[in-house]
Amino acid sequence: QLDPFYASIILFVGRAWDAITDPMVGFFISKTPWTRFGRLMPWIIFSTPFAVISYFLVWFVPDISRGQVMWYLVFYCVFQTLVTCFHVPYSALTMFISREQSERDSATAYRMTVEVLGTVLGTAIQGQIVGKVVTPCIQSPLFISETNASASMRDVNMTHYTGSLKDTRNAYMVAAGVIGGLYVLCAIILSVGVREKRESSELQSDEPVSFFRGLKLVMNHGAYIKLITGFLFTSLAFMLLEGNFALFCTYTLGFRNEFQNILLAIMLSATLTIPFWQWFLTRFGKKTAVYVGISSAVPFLIVVVVLDSNLIVTYVVAVAAGISVAAAFLLPWSMLPDVIDDFKLQHPDSRGHEAIFFSFYVFFTKFTSGVSLGISTLSLDFAGYQTRGCSQPSEVNFTLKMLVSAVPVGLILLGLLLFKLYPIDEEKRRENKKALQDLREESNSSSESDNTELASIV
Repeated sequence: QLDPFYASIILFVGRAWDAITDPMVGFFISKTPWTRFGRLMPWIIFSTPFAVISYFLVWFVPDISRGQVMWYLVFYCVFQTLVTCFHVPYSALTMFISREQSERDSATAYRMTVEVLGTVLGTAIQGQIVGKVVTPCIQSPLFISETNASASMRDVNMTHYTGSLKDTRNAYMVAAGVIGGLYVLCAIILSVGVREKRESSELQSDEPVSFFRGLKLVMNHGAYIKLITGFLFTSLAFMLLEGNFALFCTYTLGFRNEFQNILLAIMLSATLTIPFWQWFLTRFGKKTAVYVGISSAVPFLIVVVVLDSNLIVTYVVAVAAGISVAAAFLLPWSMLPDVIDDFKLQHPDSRGHEAIFFSFYVFFTKFTSGVSLGISTLSLDFAGYQTRGCSQPSEVNFTLKMLVSAVPVGLILLGLLLFKLYPIDEEKRRENKKALQDLREESNSSSESDNTELASIV
């Protein structure tokens, strides 16, 4: 029952807070000493219980007349911080279980397949538990001026649907409890089943590097900036599509009872096609996979808006969108280790920045999610969106068409144009791999000669 404006403020402030915590957590991880659990795993283990508690409180409705905005703002920021303490080391594990590019690519494909599958599972759990609560829509009352419409709708909500709101709140709490339990279970499986290889990790540098010096080195690396800039726009496009597709199906297309199944079709399609994109990038290269995979959604996004409402066409578009979502999920994480290898070659004497690379990548992923939610909420609020209304004004339907078609298509095209500047193609990747291998062999031979000299002296 918060005003959409305050919801947008909470999302924007939370993402701004992420801009501080993500690189800071990455820096602190890079300075963490080695333990018997590794360097990354303690962050995952100790952040999990607190993250689950804060997640549960995000969905809790406090019985206070004032201060709800501050409640959600505080716990949203706390949850984002704790998720950073989990997600940054979890993502960076890819670099520290193997040095081989092919093995890291394979690990990334497995990780993203299960991550998308987890999104499907979360969508299903949240949708089914909350969806079982019958929440009747509200007919727009007659003889109410537009300026007082939102206030009147809020009064109707509070007076006539108090029981329904209570059931909905309880359903969200149950869903939060179930998902929190899954969070703990997955963290246990991760901590028991994965071990960092000490010889693979290069988190500790020979000389201590200050936070700002390390940050400057990372953010001055051209390949990294071009990669995250291109995917910033394409990720924002798909976040807008996913975030507004349910409302688009409900009000613009008229499929009120089908939108949960349509969202599941998107995510299942994404899950099943990640192995295909892993094969595609191995066969044709990662840059080619980016162009083909992400641009394939454009014609379908145009079709779903241009054609009349049709359930079969909507499902086809959902499956096609899922195929592109799979490419958008997999390729950024598959290409990031290549950027780090390129950085190591350009700065051979400056090591231990891998966690900072991943922390900024995690930040941009969460940043696009927050920006898309903020844009959607403010746009719909300005268009006159009526919460739980049986129908919406024509301005809202037009806004939804823009948010799921025109704006994502424009962002995808802009992101692909920017991505042409990304310098690491397959030839460059092979050159980097050979150069790194030569450096390691040179380092090993130098270490062996030093040991031999020391032995002779003794």
